[in-house]
Amino acid sequence: MDTELLTRLQFAVTTLYHYLFVPLSISLSLFAALLQTASAVLARRGDPRSGTFARLALLTGKLLMVTFAVGVVTGLVQEFQFGLSWSEFARFYGDVFGPTLAVEGMLAFFLEATFLGLWWFGRDRLPGAVHLATIWVVAVGTTISAFVILAANSFMQNPVAYTVDETTGRARLGSFRELLLNEVNLAAFPHTLAGAVMAGGALVMAVGVWHLLRGGHEAGSESAAAFRTLSRFGAWATLAGGALTAITGDLLGKVITTVQPMKMAAAEALYETTTAAPFSIFAYAPPGSDRPTFSVEVPGLLSFLAKGSFTAEVSGLADLQEAYVAQFGPGDYTPWIPVAFWSFRLMIGVGVLAAAVALVHLWVTRSGRPIAVDTRLASTVLWSVPVLPLLPLAANSFGWIFTETGRQPWLVFGLYSTADGVSPGLTATEVAVSLAAFTAVYGALAWAWTVLVVRLVRGGLPAEPAPRERAADDADDADVALTY
Repeated sequence: MDTELLTRLQFAVTTLYHYLFVPLSISLSLFAALLQTASAVLARRGDPRSGTFARLALLTGKLLMVTFAVGVVTGLVQEFQFGLSWSEFARFYGDVFGPTLAVEGMLAFFLEATFLGLWWFGRDRLPGAVHLATIWVVAVGTTISAFVILAANSFMQNPVAYTVDETTGRARLGSFRELLLNEVNLAAFPHTLAGAVMAGGALVMAVGVWHLLRGGHEAGSESAAAFRTLSRFGAWATLAGGALTAITGDLLGKVITTVQPMKMAAAEALYETTTAAPFSIFAYAPPGSDRPTFSVEVPGLLSFLAKGSFTAEVSGLADLQEAYVAQFGPGDYTPWIPVAFWSFRLMIGVGVLAAAVALVHLWVTRSGRPIAVDTRLASTVLWSVPVLPLLPLAANSFGWIFTETGRQPWLVFGLYSTADGVSPGLTATEVAVSLAAFTAVYGALAWAWTVLVVRLVRGGLPAEPAPRERAADDADDADVALTY
C-alpha cells in the first residue's frame, strides 16, 4: 500500500469507529429527555407510573454518559488527524473547517458536558423543572452539534460559501450562514438524525428484551412492566426512525444526484446514460470486472430515486467521466464501483431488517401481551439480542462508506483532490504505525464501553434518588460557602 491509500484507510477506520457512538449519543440524550418528561407529566397527574419512567430515564442517561465519554475521546482523533496526516488539506480548508470544529467543540466540551454533569449530580438537588431542563439542553446541544459538523462534511460534498485566495491558495469562508444552509446539509441532517433514532431505539429495545427473556421478573411487577415499556419504546423509535430514514434518504439521494451525479451512477454501476434506469436488487460481476454480467432489476427505480420520475434520464459513468475530463483535466474520476454498489444496498437492506425486527416485536407484545416463548426459542432470541443494536449502526456505517468513497477522487468535490491533501513527507511506515496505535487504543475503548454498558444493563432499573432533607441541603450549602 502507498502512503495515500494507508492514510485513507486510517481515516476510514477512525471515522467509522467514532461514528458508532455519535448516533447513540444523539438518540440517547433525546430518549432520556423524553422519558423524564413523561415522568414529570405523570407525576403532575398523580400517576404511580411516574417513578418507573424516572428510573428508565436514569438508566438511559447512564448509557448516554458512558457513550458520550467514549465519543468525545474518539472524536478528538479526527481533529488530530488533520494535522498528522492531512496537513495540506488542513492548510487549504482550515479557514472553512475551523469555525465548524470550534463551534462543535464548544458545544461538546462546554454546553453538553456541563449540562450532562448538572443533570447527573443535580438529580436530587435541583428543582424538578430545572433538572428536566438540563437534559433537554444536552439533547438540543447534541443535535445542534451534529448539524454544525455535518455542514463541514457537506462542504466536502458540495463546496459553497467560499472564495480561493489567489495569493495564499487557501479557501476563505464567505458566509457561515450559507455554509450551514448548504442544500446537502439540509438534506443530510434529517437523514442522519433519523438513522440516529434507529440506532438508539435498537439499543434500548435490546436492553428491554434481554431483561424480559432472561427471567427474574414476576409477571405484573414494576420491573417487568418497565422493561416491557422500554422494549416497546425502543421498537417504536426504531420503526419510526426507519420510516424517516427512508423518506429523508430519498430526498438526499435527489440532492446528491444534482451535485454529484457520478455517485448515484456508481451506486448502480450504470455506465451508459439511461432513460427509465433500473435499480439492481442483486448483481454479479466476474472477478476483476466492475460491470455486472447478471442482475435482478426493478425497472425505472433508479430514475425515481435519482430524479423522482420512473422515466427520467440518469447520466452514466462513461458520459460523466468524459464530461469531468473536459471540465477538470485528465484523470480517472470514477469511484470504486463495487464498494459504492454494495455499500448502498447494504445500507438499505440492513436498515430495513432492523425496522422489520422492531415491527415483529411490536406485534408480539401488542395489547399488553407478555413475551411468551418456549425455552429453546427464548434462548435463541436471547442470544440474538446483542445483534439488534448492531443492525442500524451497520446501516449508518454503510451509508457513510457510500457517501465518502462515492466522492473519490475528491476531498472537496470538484475543488480539491484526495492525493493533494496528504501531509508532505509522510511515509507509509509512519501511517502504518499510527494506524496500529489508533486501532489498539480504540480496541481498549471498545472493551471498556462494552464492559460498562453490560454492567449497567445487568444492574437492571436504578433506584430512584432519595429526596434530600431541605435543612440538610441548606447546611451543606452553608458549609461550602464558609469554606470558600
